[in-house]
Amino acid sequence: MAIKKVCVIGSGTMGSGIAQVSAQAGYETTMVDVKQEFLDRGMSRIKSSLGKFVEKEKIK
Repeated sequence: MAIKKVCVIGSGTMGSGIAQVSAQAGYETTMVDVKQEFLDRGMSRIKSSLGKFVEKEKIK
């Protein structure tokens, strides 16, 4: 059985990091949390992290 989808419960520092890594690995990734504001903050962390990778030319 191959893993195709990943669901991360919690969008804090650890959850957003796990979601980012799984999405970058090509898995369909969903991140859930108890409040939309927590998800928004988690997505901001991911966007910031990806921006740093782009600046360092690690990804396009």
